[in-house]
Amino acid sequence: MIITRTPFRVSFFGGGTDYPTWYRENGGAVLATTIDKYCYISCRSLPPFFQHKHRIVYSNIENVSHNDEIQHPAVRAILNWANITEGLEIHHDGDLPARSGLGSSSSFTVGLAHALYGLRGQMVSNHELATDALHIEQNIIGENVGSQDQVSAAYGGFNRIDFHRDDTFDVSPVIMKNQRRKELKDHLMLCFTGFSRIADEIAKYKINNMNDRKTELLRMREMVDQAQSILDSTTPIEEFGTLLDESWKYKRSLSDKVSTPEIDNFYEEAMNAGAIGGKVIGAGGGGFLLLFAKPENHQKIRDRLNNLVHVDFNYDDSGSKVVLYQPNGL
Repeated sequence: MIITRTPFRVSFFGGGTDYPTWYRENGGAVLATTIDKYCYISCRSLPPFFQHKHRIVYSNIENVSHNDEIQHPAVRAILNWANITEGLEIHHDGDLPARSGLGSSSSFTVGLAHALYGLRGQMVSNHELATDALHIEQNIIGENVGSQDQVSAAYGGFNRIDFHRDDTFDVSPVIMKNQRRKELKDHLMLCFTGFSRIADEIAKYKINNMNDRKTELLRMREMVDQAQSILDSTTPIEEFGTLLDESWKYKRSLSDKVSTPEIDNFYEEAMNAGAIGGKVIGAGGGGFLLLFAKPENHQKIRDRLNNLVHVDFNYDDSGSKVVLYQPNGL
């Protein structure tokens, strides 16, 4: 048996410029960190004593005789990509809801691919895991997804990720003093809106609008440099929050699917209660709302948004990792 643990991520700046349609023409960059909330995948060979060949347990339970009978699109694609012929039992557990903007689907893809490498006794690099996940999601499944989630999930850490026109990428850890790192964390809040959504559908609208939103996307790319400069200086940390607010306004302009009246109301309530900035994480339309506020205003914001689930979190620096490896199944 093998168990992998793969982190979810919080993206701050540059989202939208990580879509291949964009960066193959213009280049792209994002600023993001993984957090201590995880996707767990357990995987073991299944003895040939059952009526089914594979057993897949997530929000549903599937017992199937062939890969192509699997309903879960990512599991089906990954098993076929890996040329799996032996029977497997796969369990998925996540610390946070799926389809919530924290890159959970890519964490699943990275985690399951990592587990299959482990079952075969193979070590795999972060770069290879990220590249495999990008290929699976964008080419095999054919989803309209960006490229930051797969990279963040595989590598872990607080990073700047640059996407190049030739489909390569660079991952650069963001260097800042420990006190600055803590100061940023102390200003962040994470709230679940209660709405889940299919990122692929929202992303499709964004991609179709990219040629008409070039000015906005170029500015969003510039914000990665600006935010990095703030973190590497003695500039008041509140400027990071102000920049988040500006970024959210640009992000909302990319598609009318990014926000909803309910989300707009949550954001306005938070701002009225003392937030400096924030954004909906991921493609938009629901999921998690990231807020930036002085620590002394956090309780006031929680009270104002008392119908939302507030999630405490910290940074994660480990990326996808094998947490249990028992090749003999014991």
